[in-house]
Amino acid sequence: MSAQISLKFSGIKPYLIASLAVTVTGSLIAANYFMLGLEPQIIHILWIILIAALFAMIAQITRTEKAFAKHLALFIANKERLTNEIKYRLWAEKTFSENKTRLQIVDENFPVMLAYFNTEQQCRYHNRAYRLWFGLNAEQIDNRFTREFLSERFYYGLKRSINNILAGEIVQNKRIQKLANGSTCLISEQFVPHFDSKGKVIGFYTLYTPRILKENEQFSDITQEQTKSENILIQDSSNDDESSSGNENKHPSSVPIGSAAQVIQAIEQGKFHLYCQNILSTKKDSNPCAYYEILIRMVEEENNLIPPGAFLSFVEKYHLMPRLDRWVVSYMTKWLCTHKINSGITVYINLAKDTLSDPQFIDFVKKQLQESNIPAQALCFEIEESDAKSNFPNAAIFSQKIRQIGCNVSLSGFGHDRTSFNLLKNIKVDFLKIDGSLICNMLNDPADLARVNEINRIAHLMKIQTIAESVESPEIIEKLHEISVDFAQGLGIAQPQLLKELK
Repeated sequence: MSAQISLKFSGIKPYLIASLAVTVTGSLIAANYFMLGLEPQIIHILWIILIAALFAMIAQITRTEKAFAKHLALFIANKERLTNEIKYRLWAEKTFSENKTRLQIVDENFPVMLAYFNTEQQCRYHNRAYRLWFGLNAEQIDNRFTREFLSERFYYGLKRSINNILAGEIVQNKRIQKLANGSTCLISEQFVPHFDSKGKVIGFYTLYTPRILKENEQFSDITQEQTKSENILIQDSSNDDESSSGNENKHPSSVPIGSAAQVIQAIEQGKFHLYCQNILSTKKDSNPCAYYEILIRMVEEENNLIPPGAFLSFVEKYHLMPRLDRWVVSYMTKWLCTHKINSGITVYINLAKDTLSDPQFIDFVKKQLQESNIPAQALCFEIEESDAKSNFPNAAIFSQKIRQIGCNVSLSGFGHDRTSFNLLKNIKVDFLKIDGSLICNMLNDPADLARVNEINRIAHLMKIQTIAESVESPEIIEKLHEISVDFAQGLGIAQPQLLKELK
């Protein structure tokens, strides 16, 4: 009760002195106006009370100003702290988004089978190559113990080394595996312990790197290169079949290309599957045209031996990309001719750097168009910005000539520097694909959003349509529509699908 009274008194206390000063002032004015004839002593007392009240009011105002200044300083400090926290949050979100993109790249394209286990041998992470090799999906590996999903030979190799790994040693082994088609694969395996801040082992990484042995490469040549800590496990296909316990689908049955002859053979025999990824307009009243980017996968990738796109390094190594690009063009023109799915369909075909300098490629495209009797605008040839920069003269000539026969040209991976815009002054293109690293962060980074806006504005001034790459969320799609980017492509738009499944 006393606390409530004290609280109420504190609330009216600032007004008491002011009320007293007003009352005394009123009394003095009334006494002077109405000639009340008050005693001089009373008048003196009233003046003393009035002056004291005025001083008390001044003191109150001073204290109030000091308190206000203190609270204002506290408010400014809190505002600055909150601003810094917001900046840190935005930085953290941007960093997380970038790291997520990098991790996705590692997960999808890292050519080594990588997994992480805790000390109980329970799997906490695995990349795509790891899943493909063992022929398992994520649910069959996540949080499961090694003995539950590893084949006997791989589990044995890990089991015999686990004590050394948990003791903090890096263990390296090599094993020879006969594949079903008779080829021999050398698998290098590494087990790397993971330490906490106190030096205690809290888990370990497993890395398996397969390599197909050349025909004349002898096993004895390999053993001479081994260190003392490496162990060789010789296994043939018959032993594999006996020890797999019905898990034949866990082991690859085909071999990645590793020589020029194998590359040529794969191209001639068409050992590739084509996928397509839809490119959608961001405009709600879009035209009925359909746009698809063509993606190439090798059959071996789908047989769980190598990650997507890994074979391209072999093709490029032997300078056979123009030959592969011709195969894609030939296949697509025939497909477009026989599949009249949409008269307004346009397919985007990625071209290699070597193809840009192939003087016969444009004549080949022209011939394919004539034989298939499809409109030239059905083909859009996509050039990477990095390839255009490193091979500028050929890229400019190719763009000019291929557009003369009616085909379209797209420049992909477009960034935001001076050299990027210089390309547009000299290489005529119809579509501009904005680099996915800018698109991924545009909602969290005002600078990236400004870059996307600027690229889009300049492209439209040059009558070039824009396509946003790596679109992964509805919020990004909405922002692209807001800033008038023409098209969007990415996993948030459509997953790649087999071309033969396109309806």
